[in-house]
Amino acid sequence: MHSPPVTEYQIKPMAKRFRPLRRDCRGVEVNRGRTWVVDADIASFFDSIGPQVLQSALAERISDRRMMKLLMGWLRAGVWTGDVLIHPDTGTAQGGVISPLMANVVLHRLDRCWQRDHRRLGTVVRYADDLVILCPTQERAEAALAVLTEILAELGLSLAQAKTTVVNLREPRSGFVFLGFHHRWVESFTRKGRYFLARWPSDRSVRRAKDRIRSHTARRWLMLPVKDIVENLNGFLTGWRGYFRHGNSTTVFHDLDQFVVERLARFISNKHGHHGRRYGLRVLIDHEGLGLVRLVGSIRHGTAHASR
Repeated sequence: MHSPPVTEYQIKPMAKRFRPLRRDCRGVEVNRGRTWVVDADIASFFDSIGPQVLQSALAERISDRRMMKLLMGWLRAGVWTGDVLIHPDTGTAQGGVISPLMANVVLHRLDRCWQRDHRRLGTVVRYADDLVILCPTQERAEAALAVLTEILAELGLSLAQAKTTVVNLREPRSGFVFLGFHHRWVESFTRKGRYFLARWPSDRSVRRAKDRIRSHTARRWLMLPVKDIVENLNGFLTGWRGYFRHGNSTTVFHDLDQFVVERLARFISNKHGHHGRRYGLRVLIDHEGLGLVRLVGSIRHGTAHASR
């Protein structure tokens, strides 16, 4: 099967093949003046893919009938919800191991159509079903949104109107969220008058991280050794840090570090029959943080999602 890699890429002329970016496409294109952004959200993408559309897209790449039968049978196998096995008429299971590949197979038709007929409107950046279009003017952004709506309708898909917006990055405090990062056009601290596209973990990403941290330090784990709690926290924090350290995340990382210490200190205090955080903080200070992973100090101001 020859499908585009599950990665971020930029639309190139037809004579060239799609390939992963060697630089961050969003920042490069915005710095070139494409500051109007179509922040698109496909409504219930994984639940809405029609079986005929998916089978037709797969048939462009697969000639082996047995493989086609296996793939379509896999998609018809059903989803176990914990109580009942359901057999949806459309879609592919969200979270399924094959679903991102199926997303690329279907949406490659969007890529191909855009490359052939609509490149002048703007630059498409897509990862699976998450996409934005970077445009130089408001008129082209609105035209790009209209064209995108038409192409998706041909694939049996639609945009979630409440979550799809056209953003002017030159407006103060305006931005968009892509792949968990909030992106915003900001002025450089060191070079006044020069602007660039900054990115840091979105509010939703931070909320979900805090929920995970609360879960790891909940009272129901008071019978476990503190060492086990720290190991579980470190496993989550290491993964979260590895993803979000590419960007301008220092402030968010600092706040989250404080939140983790606060939660762990209160956990230690509760475990030893104390109230508040004072006893737990003293334990953390005396034992050099108990090996707790820190987020601050790991930032890499380089390419996100499209590293060399």
